[in-house]
Amino acid sequence: MNFLRKYYEYFTLLFVSFVYLFTIAPSVIQIDSGELAAVQATLGIAHPTGYPLFTMLGYLFSIIPLPFTTIYQLNLLALIWCVIGLLFFIKTIKLILDNLNQFVVQKKIKQEKKGTKKGKQNEATELKIIIEEDIKIFISAIAGLILAFSFTFWHQSVSVEVYSLHISLISLIIYFLVKAFLSDKSSMLYWFVLALVLALGFSNHMTTLLILPGIAYLFFTKFGINKVAFQKMFKMISLFIPVLILVYLYLPIRAAQNPILNWGNPIDVERMLRHISGFQYQVWLFTSMEAAKEQLQYFFSTISIQFSVSLILVFIGIVYSFVFLRKLFFFAIISLVFTVAYSINYSISDIDSYFLLAYISMAIFSAFGLLKLFLFLRDKKLKLILPIILSGVIITLQLAFTFGKVTQHENYVFEDYTKAALNSTSKNAIIFSYQWDYLISASYYFQFVENFRKDVAVIDKELLRRSWYYNQIEKNYPDVIDEIKPTIFQFLESVKLFERSENYNANTLQFLYQKIMTDLVATNFDEREFYIAPELVDFDIPNREFILPEGYSIVPDIFFFKVVKGNEYVPVSDPNFTIRFPKNRNVYIDNLEKIIGKMLLKRALYETQFDKRDRAKLFLKKVRSEFPNVEIPAGITEAIEK
Repeated sequence: MNFLRKYYEYFTLLFVSFVYLFTIAPSVIQIDSGELAAVQATLGIAHPTGYPLFTMLGYLFSIIPLPFTTIYQLNLLALIWCVIGLLFFIKTIKLILDNLNQFVVQKKIKQEKKGTKKGKQNEATELKIIIEEDIKIFISAIAGLILAFSFTFWHQSVSVEVYSLHISLISLIIYFLVKAFLSDKSSMLYWFVLALVLALGFSNHMTTLLILPGIAYLFFTKFGINKVAFQKMFKMISLFIPVLILVYLYLPIRAAQNPILNWGNPIDVERMLRHISGFQYQVWLFTSMEAAKEQLQYFFSTISIQFSVSLILVFIGIVYSFVFLRKLFFFAIISLVFTVAYSINYSISDIDSYFLLAYISMAIFSAFGLLKLFLFLRDKKLKLILPIILSGVIITLQLAFTFGKVTQHENYVFEDYTKAALNSTSKNAIIFSYQWDYLISASYYFQFVENFRKDVAVIDKELLRRSWYYNQIEKNYPDVIDEIKPTIFQFLESVKLFERSENYNANTLQFLYQKIMTDLVATNFDEREFYIAPELVDFDIPNREFILPEGYSIVPDIFFFKVVKGNEYVPVSDPNFTIRFPKNRNVYIDNLEKIIGKMLLKRALYETQFDKRDRAKLFLKKVRSEFPNVEIPAGITEAIEK
């Protein structure tokens, strides 16, 4: 029993790790997973803000000779980062409980001192919160499980993502912040450690800034707002800045070596600052009050998904800490409110990860809710049995509720789609698309890490708007842009003004951008087969954003449209690919099913135009048997089967 008390946090982590292993993704999943894995494995440069610490640590872990694929190994690293974060969260809760009376509201004690002198002493003693060691351990472990099995926290453990390391570093920051707050005023040791970990946090993800208001609150609560406090802060900043710069120097040093993936090409101060600041994503920040309102509504509407029945403990903890543990209440509530207030101004669909600090704050409140539960029931007949049983039921229900939503252990969809799509093209083909979430990001991993169909040039239509992207194309597919370099040079000169926020000619920029896309087709057609993804055909061609060269047309292939000349029938291989759809679906998987199914139906209709009904039926059968959620218009069925 003493052994269990001594290592309780590690037994908790062992249980969580065991559960997490059943939900970890075996391959790439949607959005940035493929790109981030490729960046780590090839020691490249990721999308803004670059994530240098994440990249370097991931690379070191990827070269450890483990019996896994590289992607699974990096997914496993995400799990490890989350578990490390959980360890320091549990340690933080235990540290708070061990020093609870340093946080008790003093005003409450003073109010009880209105009686006799003898009464004052008795009342002050009675108001101290006394809690047994076993209860502290239990509360710390249960609070850790509540956080571990909250949806967004858990989701960061299933695949490679910068937020898993972010969780680890934020938990370290909070732990050393509490350590520093509890230390003697004359000691700066833990404040310096805090400054160091803060620098590491910022070198991984800039949303580390969301913890700063909470840190400032506890710092000035301890030292006051005076000259001495600012001197101490200056010393911390003097450590913070050099460490931050040292880590971020990875970007220009590695960019100068021209890696395979070199987003932003941050080889100088101008490009480095633009990359670190996330210049290209600022269009989604502070877009409108209406957008912020929608994100706020989303946050509140999904809280129940995050914590399930544990929300009861969170609400109890908020009230209890406000009444009795005011300093801790204000730290947690400041962190929560500031995180939500900032994040709702970011108009992106995958916003949940930006709320992580808010969810961690809520888990802290859940610990106070557990504390109140134990204190309320400790003198009852059932003593500690009832809160232990209730805690067990809450954790079991939360785990069961979240498991089915978060698990990715059967998700091979994006691997299967990417490989099948690449394999559907001819040798040395060009794929022109902006399916970042489904194809392009994943192709980075399979092409540049697993060397799968590296002959195919996958060109991102939207990234052609960025000056740095041409350097990456020339590195990986030099022949593709050789004949259009004069136009590219003109475009780079024009886009330079836009990227520097100087006066630029929008019409000239758009003209050159469109000319580059059109010339890509014309100059490569004789040497490489050119495939256009369906999103360009559905949106960009009708809107004349993308214009085919004169005399060219497109025909539906399997996953893409093939650029052709003339009106002759263009044959295609049988649709013998397999996409393994998991039981646990999400909006990305559902959308991808529709994208594939609709392309197969378009090919079926194409076959009927040349009276090849047996071929058309083959594609129709594929949709019916393997893509059951794709709606087949009655007109298509009649045209094929009449």
